[in-house]
Amino acid sequence: MGCRGGNDPGGLVRQKIFLSYIPCFFKLKIMDEGFFTLKETQSKIRPDGKKFSCVSCGLYKKARSPKLKPSGNFKKKILNIGEAPGEIDDRRGDQWQGKTGKYLQRVYKSLGIDLFEDCLNINACHCIPLDKEGNNRAPTNYEIESCRKITLDYIDAYQPKLIILLGNSAIYSIIGNRWNKDLRGVARWRGWQIPDLDLNAWVCPTFHPNYIERSKEDGVEETVWLQDLKEAFQLLKQPLYVYKKPKIEIIEDLSVLNEIRKGTNIAFDYETTGLKPHAEGHRIVCCSVATSENHAYVFMMPKSKRARQPLVDLLMNPDIYKIAANMKFEEIWSRIRLGIPSVKSWIWDTMVMSHVLDNRKYITGLKFQAYVQFGIIDYDSDVNPYLKPKGAKPSANAINQIDILLKKPGGKKKLLTYCAYDSIYEYRLAMKQMEISNYFLPF
Repeated sequence: MGCRGGNDPGGLVRQKIFLSYIPCFFKLKIMDEGFFTLKETQSKIRPDGKKFSCVSCGLYKKARSPKLKPSGNFKKKILNIGEAPGEIDDRRGDQWQGKTGKYLQRVYKSLGIDLFEDCLNINACHCIPLDKEGNNRAPTNYEIESCRKITLDYIDAYQPKLIILLGNSAIYSIIGNRWNKDLRGVARWRGWQIPDLDLNAWVCPTFHPNYIERSKEDGVEETVWLQDLKEAFQLLKQPLYVYKKPKIEIIEDLSVLNEIRKGTNIAFDYETTGLKPHAEGHRIVCCSVATSENHAYVFMMPKSKRARQPLVDLLMNPDIYKIAANMKFEEIWSRIRLGIPSVKSWIWDTMVMSHVLDNRKYITGLKFQAYVQFGIIDYDSDVNPYLKPKGAKPSANAINQIDILLKKPGGKKKLLTYCAYDSIYEYRLAMKQMEISNYFLPF
């Protein structure tokens, strides 16, 4: 948490951000060095079975205040997670005691928050990380992973309403173990107000104050940072919004699609054998149609043209309005594999609108948006590996491994459920984007 907090994101923060759219304990004394029970040194197990613990990490051996305890009275149920203790923090056995900590105290006070009265303060790495010469350094991912169980235990014990993630290390600690994709850095995550369903708290990533201190000459980063914090603290007045459990109807007879009324918005999604439909052997494997934010039909694509006709009629109906994430994908597959001239009445592409609302890189995908908007961090891990072709460098028209999944026990149901969730989250996201952008349907 001290002098090395937060990695410079390499200038990625200097983007044009559409901010108008985007919506304990008292301070504890130093504990004795190196005394841990077996329970304290045990750690949660990663999916690969590798264990992390204080013993395997070893940072506690050189720390004056090993496994530095939380600090703060937690009156407003705000949990701040920094990077690691600095030299002064370690020496005094307390959080945010150095220059960066004083700066953070002043900033929080300007926003109506007392860093120690209103908050609980911990780190992603709970012991000071030192190099061979005894100098303070940034913690490694392994060291953060070794501390993760302690961090999550604090969240379980205190049940914060708002979690502020200060910098890359905090983001890696809280999101990295659950985000089974490329995490990237703080520039991607800052500013989002995530209703995290796993943690039952608002999770708000932003820059580490040390990075902001080093960037203050320009002033751009500090302005963005202050806006992030201000909007995060406003969430204290808002309960988490949790959607009802979706109703997913697996159907074989597509005639039920004929009952969808004129004027209805639908989101639809395909799972296919690849990215491009032109090559021989490619096909649409299944399709889902969401008729609301909590309901979807899903079905394996019928082989006969007659059985597919209700879907074709639905896509060709100009009085039913279509939503997708990256609509060109569903458009081209519909043309090539269903033989229709064009899908009628497209009204919304969630991927395009995600870019309009926030022009940063790596934020437009449906899986990312499902997490930052709805707090759903993983619904595709059982299926996603099969949506990729074999080989390190497959061709653009390569066939993926979806048929292998279908042969596995329960594979068909997993695929259909995943496909249904895709269309439901597309529908939810479109409705939210329309609200944010004050969009009204022109009919």
